[in-house]
This record gives sequence, structure tokens and C-alpha cells, in this order.
Amino acid sequence: MAGPSAFITHPGCVRDGWVDDNNHMNLAYYLVLFDVASDAAFETLGIGTAYRQAAGCTSFAAETHLVYEREMNFGDAARIVTTVLNVDEKRLHLAHEMYRGNEPSRVCLQEIMFINVDLKTRRATPWASSASARLLAVCAEHQSLPRPAKCGRSVGVNTSWPKE
Repeated sequence: MAGPSAFITHPGCVRDGWVDDNNHMNLAYYLVLFDVASDAAFETLGIGTAYRQAAGCTSFAAETHLVYEREMNFGDAARIVTTVLNVDEKRLHLAHEMYRGNEPSRVCLQEIMFINVDLKTRRATPWASSASARLLAVCAEHQSLPRPAKCGRSVGVNTSWPKE
């Protein structure tokens, strides 16, 4: 029996309108591809369309951090690997890693925190029991996977510059 693995999605290719004046994919479209990967992960985790209809809840992004490491260009296919980093009674912490096709070097990392929201009240609410059981099980499996590099980073500048 195979061990735990991250989820892999193929959300598409870099489209012509996504290329900017620098002749590579504009930063906003990395987020578009990660959003498609989130939707695919939600379906796998049991918190997608059927959950929204049955529980009246859905996931809203609360915070995100992107680390751009390489360029994507027109026509490049994106492969996204998703790891469940953590979960609690109302939140889901994911890491999405984007790769160009089957190349081994990562292109971009997205670390994202989702909250479970009741669509009637528009407020955070605990996961339905069926969802929390699945989330906890997958999270436990993913704890044995390597944590994606650069998760937990913050944005900042070297404050020791310039040197006198």
C-alpha cells in the first residue's frame, strides 16, 4: 500500500492574455491557477460543492502568501501539488506548489489559510462533523510529508543595509 501523498492538480496553461509587458505570466494569474487548485482540493477533501449544498457552508480565503521563484510563459502547463499543513475547528491551512509541466524545480509557492463560513450568517463557523473527520484524517496523513520549503516566511527587507 502506498503512503500518503499530496494532491496533484493540473489547472491549465498560461493563456495569451495572462502575459504582461515583461513577457511572462503576470503575478495575478498565479493566484488564478492556485484558486483552481484550491477548488480541486476542496472536492477531494469533501468541502466542495456537495458540502456547500448540504451544510450551507463554504471556505473563504483569510490570508495568503506567495513566493515567486521562476517564470511561467505563454503556453506553459501548470502542475500544482497541494499539501494540507494544518486544520482546526474552523480553519484549513494549505500549501500549493506550482511546477511547469513535469519539471522538478518549483515555480511558485502559495501558503493560504481558509476559514469555514456559514453562508447564511457570513460568519466563521466550525466544520460540519463529516467535513472535520475527513480534514483531520488527511491532515494527519500529510504530517508525514516534507513541509514545502519557505512555508511560514514573512515579507521584509534587510534592515542592515546600507552598511556604513
